[in-house]
Amino acid sequence: MDYDYDLFVIGGGSGGVRAGRVAAQGGARVALAEEYRMGGTCVIRGCVPKKLMVYASGYGEAMADAEGFGWTIGRRSFDWGTMMGKIDHELDRLEGLYRQGLSRNDVTVYNARAVLKDGHTVELSSGETFTAKWILVATGGRPFMPGLRGVEYAMNSNDIFKLKEMPKRIMVVGGGYIASEFAGIFNGLGAEVTQFYRGAQILRGFDDEVRGHVADEMIRKGIDLHLGTDVMEIKKRDDGLHVICTNGSETVVDAVMFATGRVPNTENMGLEEAGVKLGRRGEIMVDRYSATRCESVYAVGDVTDRIQLTPVAIREGMAFVETVFNDNPTAMDHEMVATAVFTQPEIGTVGYTEEDARDDFDIEVYRAAFRPMANILAGRDERMLMKLIIEKKTRKVIGCHIVGPAAGEMIQLAAVAVRMGATKEDFDRTVAVHPTSAEELVTMKEPVR
Repeated sequence: MDYDYDLFVIGGGSGGVRAGRVAAQGGARVALAEEYRMGGTCVIRGCVPKKLMVYASGYGEAMADAEGFGWTIGRRSFDWGTMMGKIDHELDRLEGLYRQGLSRNDVTVYNARAVLKDGHTVELSSGETFTAKWILVATGGRPFMPGLRGVEYAMNSNDIFKLKEMPKRIMVVGGGYIASEFAGIFNGLGAEVTQFYRGAQILRGFDDEVRGHVADEMIRKGIDLHLGTDVMEIKKRDDGLHVICTNGSETVVDAVMFATGRVPNTENMGLEEAGVKLGRRGEIMVDRYSATRCESVYAVGDVTDRIQLTPVAIREGMAFVETVFNDNPTAMDHEMVATAVFTQPEIGTVGYTEEDARDDFDIEVYRAAFRPMANILAGRDERMLMKLIIEKKTRKVIGCHIVGPAAGEMIQLAAVAVRMGATKEDFDRTVAVHPTSAEELVTMKEPVR
């Protein structure tokens, strides 16, 4: 059959754009449809603007610290509009780069919503219909909003980037990394922050000691964190939003943000009619090569609900191209994926948590908790935490967890060693770089448990 395209990509996020561009570089005829802005969650309403906001929120504390080093700091003020204007300008620049990359490689871009008519046919909201030998679904996910009374007065994590002014009082509902990051951002920018989480501790899935350390530091920085607490109802009144929680208490704020999970964007796309199987949460079910049950349709990124990280989506997209267009079956390795969480303090982690490692291995745990040098003259008590999880039998480092300044930068390099199978003795043989915080990774001599 003579198809219009060799590949039709649905979704202009990091995974879809990378797959489409690389396939086109190899000579494939490629089209891509995106109904909103090019760049997806990460560039437009996720990692990039959020990290810029994290930077902005850290300057208040940095100016306070500077006085401990002898600097005289004058009047301080923060302007939300200035920050958001700069962020919007940067997002426009990045979206332009995404479009340029596709254009330079002759990928045809349709600014429209796309749905499947069958395993080889795509229909656009513009009314156009195209056929393709292969279809790649990379439509990502969106924030979940609960069905409770008054939820229409609340916002989700996407809406934050549309705010015209910063709320003076904000409640963040949720305990995952998105909720905890935004709680830190608004706290750092000077808002009065309350955080509700229905679980016993924030950051479920991370190392328990890391979770506790971060929660304690967030509280120390001024976040009013309530665990085992959830929202029942939101009422809008003249003095603000009245949030009624499960214990009957009432909190008045100017804004409520829900960050209570994300769901895949798969509704009304014709996926099941085309033979694609969906999971309980609407995620596209794929095998290790990102193939769906329909042999001509593949899926990568958050829409598959495997690991919701931008670099993972990009790797999955690259593996798809190798498998389908380069006749080189390639599966993305989802083990030992490092990640950073830009809470305040920051987290960097790779490998097993202590709790999971104990279920599978006989382990040793090495731990260091200390006050970074920069905090001494600043007069801050905040401490860093570092942990190494060692499998006794092989002596391999199977987990590394860092909490504190530049944890994300450190874990990127530590992850190389962990992925290569470095042992505790390999770490011990590495000469420390002094004076740094990272040197603690190679100077921990005695296991704590």
